[in-house]
Amino acid sequence: MIRYNPKIDEGLNQKQVDYRIKNGDYNYNSDVKTKTIGQILFYNVFTLFNILNLCLGFLVFWVGSYKNLLFLGVVICNTLISIIQEIRTKRAIDKLSIISSATANVIREGKSKIINIEEVVLDDIIVYKRGNQIIADSIIKEGIVEVNESLLSGEEDLILKKTGDMLYSGSFVVSGKCIAKVEKVSINNYASKITKEAKYIKKVNSVIMKTLKKIIKIISIVIVPLGILLFLKQYSLDKNISESIINTVAAIIGMIPEGLILLTSTVLAVSVLRLSKRKVLVQQLYCIETLARVDTICLDKTGTLTEGVMEVEDVVVLNEKYDYKKILSAMARELDDDNPTMDAIGKKFNKRTDFKCLETEPFSSEKKYSSVTFKEGKYILGAPDILDTSDKMKELIEKYSDNRLVLLKNKKDNIALILLKDKIRFKAKNTLEYLKNENVDIKIISGDNETVITRIAKRVGLKNLKCIDMSKNHTNMNHQIVENYNIFARVSPEQKRDLIRALKNNGHTVAMTGDGVNDVLALKEADCSIAMASGSDAARNVSEIVLLDSNFDAVPKILEEGRRTINNVERSASLFLTKTIYATLLAIIFLFVSMDYPFQPIQLSLVSSITIGIPAFILALEPNKNRINGNFFLNVLKKSIPGGLTIVINVISVMIVSKIFSLTEETISTLAVILVAITGFILLYKICYKFNILRKIMYVVLIIAFLSCIIGLPKLFELVLLKPIFVVFIVLLAILDVGLFNFISDICEKKIFKYKDRIIK
Repeated sequence: MIRYNPKIDEGLNQKQVDYRIKNGDYNYNSDVKTKTIGQILFYNVFTLFNILNLCLGFLVFWVGSYKNLLFLGVVICNTLISIIQEIRTKRAIDKLSIISSATANVIREGKSKIINIEEVVLDDIIVYKRGNQIIADSIIKEGIVEVNESLLSGEEDLILKKTGDMLYSGSFVVSGKCIAKVEKVSINNYASKITKEAKYIKKVNSVIMKTLKKIIKIISIVIVPLGILLFLKQYSLDKNISESIINTVAAIIGMIPEGLILLTSTVLAVSVLRLSKRKVLVQQLYCIETLARVDTICLDKTGTLTEGVMEVEDVVVLNEKYDYKKILSAMARELDDDNPTMDAIGKKFNKRTDFKCLETEPFSSEKKYSSVTFKEGKYILGAPDILDTSDKMKELIEKYSDNRLVLLKNKKDNIALILLKDKIRFKAKNTLEYLKNENVDIKIISGDNETVITRIAKRVGLKNLKCIDMSKNHTNMNHQIVENYNIFARVSPEQKRDLIRALKNNGHTVAMTGDGVNDVLALKEADCSIAMASGSDAARNVSEIVLLDSNFDAVPKILEEGRRTINNVERSASLFLTKTIYATLLAIIFLFVSMDYPFQPIQLSLVSSITIGIPAFILALEPNKNRINGNFFLNVLKKSIPGGLTIVINVISVMIVSKIFSLTEETISTLAVILVAITGFILLYKICYKFNILRKIMYVVLIIAFLSCIIGLPKLFELVLLKPIFVVFIVLLAILDVGLFNFISDICEKKIFKYKDRIIK
């Protein structure tokens, strides 16, 4: 590659610029493209189960049984929720950017001109001054500047950059002016590398979602061949094609737990609304569940535990003949230093003095001090170990080592030692105590040095501190390092990501909090990422949760919402899976039985809505702060199998009775529907125990609603009034069902737990 070395007062000429653009050596937009809206719509609409349900709906529509199309409502809702969530995620990813500046001041052909940052080319000469963001990695050719790289490294201290030093894209010029030559453009820039690695839609780590997908995957293997065989069987029983289609559709839709997906999304959406009232923005639904399962949380110091600002804790007076308050007030008024130290002093002291300023010397990270010359004398403010190397000062520095120290002095006397401390976020200590009590392992990772981080860790109540300086550790992040230490200092953005990855490889579910660009890769890698609203746009855009008031104390509330979601969805899921179990078993049984399938889609819609759908949604919204116990799939399975098997046995009993009494199809359907409902109410009773007022009202209302439907609307649901003998049969079978249900529950409990390690997680 040809490199140019233009004079700083001339810059590149137009011919050189054109050559650079022709060869692609310009600062073009290197964003990684996400799916288009059209692609999102296509992939969410044309899924296997959507196609299957649409085919079933078309068949029902074709035979003119329009009332049996109700099941499509749930399918439409599921699809809409998936589309909305993916579009929201896409927009957040598309907004991810570190460079906020839109223009750059370049020198070309001896003239200064303002151009768009995408027009900057390799070897361009750029002028940077206070307030400018570095838009491309550049090397200083002339001048001195102080830059703030906290967005990239997490370190708060200003860094002095001189001729020959590199300026990294994404950092800001705090003071001074320089002329620099562009060394890297587009994808080769430091900032671009970070955003490029973070610009992907990550997989959601949701146990509930994984479980549902596994259930659906299993069903998808058998549903199509089973449906075809069942249709052929029904058609062979001298049935017309319309009846065969209706019966087959009823069997198939009963096997699909689509209502459970809708329930989960709805419950999580309610949690999102609840958390929004607590100033928490949830950008990904399932992250609420993930946070509730977290066993390790990695915290960035700046912006998470601390507010990123300093505050004056105390002042040690070293010479009482000086009025240090007046002096500090005057210095804070006159100095225009943009650094945490002067901000803290300015807030502490009122800046109202009658001192007359003659000259100021701004803070320099090279000198480590600033000064102001007044009519009354010259006063210096800076690092005590630089301004005074005496043994007495060394003793003071050692004594107050838990603080950041600033010495105020004049030419001959030390006046006061100012004790500064990082401002801890409101209730951060209480939040960490809560997490420890919940058995969540806490790790602090930061770009700052060991002393600063350890000091903060002690102040927020962390104990048994083991710190490692990652700038001295050049080995790969391995399982021993991440387990043996709980404080990681001088960590680069890549090391933060590797740390999260190592913890995940060790089997941990990991949450990460952060606010800077240096946290972006780790936030993206974490199972659940939390950003502060006061942080960078990049951190907010990649995070699943944003704390709008930047208060870490919202985390316990998010965790409680996650527990409520998991525990309640787990309980409600057993209702839906019961339907899947009995529908699948009955479909298989009726392949080998010369009888009509006893249900129609609208009948299953009635039973499902009253004994499954409505109670599932009500129970899923109840408060529940219990810790999450056991395996989600296992817990659901052990509750749903008894109900599913009991219903199958009931339907077999109806089949036997129908042969004895030569019952009509309508009577068989009516008996089957009522017995399915009774078993559903038995399962619901088990789930609702112990009853509170809400559950009592719900239970009674649902029974009344079911009786009203079968008595008041028999034609709509293709039901008939039963003779007294069959009412007695139902009562006797209902009594037996209670014992049968408990018997199967005991067997399942023992067998499932006996072989629990073999069951899918």
